[in-house]
Amino acid sequence: MGNSVAYLMLAIWPVVCLVLFRTQKVERALIWSILGGYLFLPPLTEVNLPFVPAFDKASIPNLSVLLIVLFAVKQKLRLWPESRIAQWLVVGLVLSAIPTVLTNGDPISFQVLRGAYPILFEVGQLPGQSVRDIGSVLIAQVLMIVPFLLARHLLASEDGLREILLALMVGALIYSVPSLIEIRLSPQINVWVYGFFQHSFEQMIRAGGFRPIVFLPHALWLALFVCTGLMAAAAFLRHSTHENRHKIVAVVCYLAVLLVLCKSLASLAYGIVLTPIVLLAPLRWQIRIAALFALVAVTYPMLRSFHLIPLDAILAQAEAISAERAQSLGYRFNNEEQLLARAAEKPLFGWGGWGRSLMRHPETGAILTIPDGRWIIIFGTLGWFGYIFEFGLLALPLFLMWIYIRRDRNVVLSPFVAPLCLILGITMMDMLLNATLTPFIWLTAGAILGYAERRMPRPHKALKFGLSDAGVMAQNPKADGKRTVM
Repeated sequence: MGNSVAYLMLAIWPVVCLVLFRTQKVERALIWSILGGYLFLPPLTEVNLPFVPAFDKASIPNLSVLLIVLFAVKQKLRLWPESRIAQWLVVGLVLSAIPTVLTNGDPISFQVLRGAYPILFEVGQLPGQSVRDIGSVLIAQVLMIVPFLLARHLLASEDGLREILLALMVGALIYSVPSLIEIRLSPQINVWVYGFFQHSFEQMIRAGGFRPIVFLPHALWLALFVCTGLMAAAAFLRHSTHENRHKIVAVVCYLAVLLVLCKSLASLAYGIVLTPIVLLAPLRWQIRIAALFALVAVTYPMLRSFHLIPLDAILAQAEAISAERAQSLGYRFNNEEQLLARAAEKPLFGWGGWGRSLMRHPETGAILTIPDGRWIIIFGTLGWFGYIFEFGLLALPLFLMWIYIRRDRNVVLSPFVAPLCLILGITMMDMLLNATLTPFIWLTAGAILGYAERRMPRPHKALKFGLSDAGVMAQNPKADGKRTVM
C-alpha cells in the first residue's frame, strides 16, 4: 500500500540510519534511527519476501541498527541480558511462536448450508500454519526485541537515559507542526506524501474538529506520543537551571495545549495526572507508581478471565464523563469478551497469525470482532505463553527498579530514570486499551533494564534478583565507555 515515495522511504531508511551513526554519537543515532522510523516512515506499507517477515516501518529500522551496531561500532557488545529472569523471558518470547505454529496446522473453513438437506458448501478458508512458517515467525520475534537488547547495553547510562527523554521532547515538538496543520485542515498529510489514508477517517473527527494522525497508525498513537513528550519536558523542567527554565516552561505549556487539541480522553487523563507527578513527586514514588501500572497490566487478563474487573462500575464512571466515550468503551469490552471466549479454545499457545484468533461469520468469514488492546491481540495470537513472556519482559525493568529502591533506601537515582519508568508504565496500561506497543517502547524498557542491572547489589545478593554472578557490575552511574563508529 502506498505510492513510490512510500517504498522509496523504506528503501533509503537503512542509509539514513548509517548516516546517523556516522555523524552522531551512538546513543543519539540509535534513538533517532528507531524513533525517526516510527514517526516518519509510511504506515501499513510493507515489502513482502518469501520465508521472511514483512519489512515495514518497524522491522526495517530495527534490522538496520542491528547490522550497523554489529559491524560498524568499535565496541564489544553485550546484547544478552545479565538478569536470569530477563534471559528466560527473551528466550521464551522468541520461541513461544514455535508451539503456536505447530498447534495451528489446521485450516479454518467457512461453510454455507444449502437446500432442504444438510449439504454444506465451503466458501472460504483461512490457511493453517506449517513448519516452514517457523523461520519467518522467529525472525519477526527477534527483530521486535532488537531495540530492547541494544538499548540495554548502549542506553543504560545517565547520558543515554537523558537522550531518550530529549528525543521524546524534541520529537513531540517536531511533530507538533504537521499535527497543527491536520487539526486545522483535516488529517491529509499521509495522503499528500504517501498516497493513502491509513485508517478510518470518521475516527479522526471528534468534538466538531479533527484529530491529527500524520504518519502514525491512529490518532490515539499520536496523542500518547505527545503525552510522553509532555512528561519528558516536565522532567527537564524539574531539573532545569535558572537560565533556561523559562524556555522549558514554554515547551511544557505548548505541549500541554497540543495534547488537549489531540482530543484523546485517555492520553489527556494520563497527562493531567502524571505531569504533576513528574514535576513534584519524589523519584522513588514515581518508580513505585510505574511498577504498580506494570502489575495491573500483567495481571489484567487473569482478572478479566475470572470476571474480577468491575466493568459496570468503569462504564458508569465513563458515562459520567462522556456518553460517547462510555459507548466506545462498552464496545471495546464487548469485543474483548468475545475474543476471550475465542482465545479460551486455545489458551496456552493461541491461534497464530492471519486473523485466526478473530471471531468471524461462520458462512462468509467476515470479521465480527475488532481487537483494540495489545493484550487481547497477543493473548489470542500466542496464548498465555506469548502474553506472559511479552508483558513480563516489558514489566521486568520496572519491577527490578522497584526492588532496587526498596532494598536501598539511600540510593542516589538518575533524575531521568524515574520519568522513563512512568512513561513505560503508563504505556503498558494504555496497551490494555490500544495496541500502542512500538519499537521505541521496547527501547525505553531495555534502557531501564540496563540501568537496573548495573546498579543491582553485589553477587551474594544479586542472585535473589535473578542476576548471574558475572553480570553484576560496580555501582558507578558514570561507568560508561566512549564509543566510536567506523
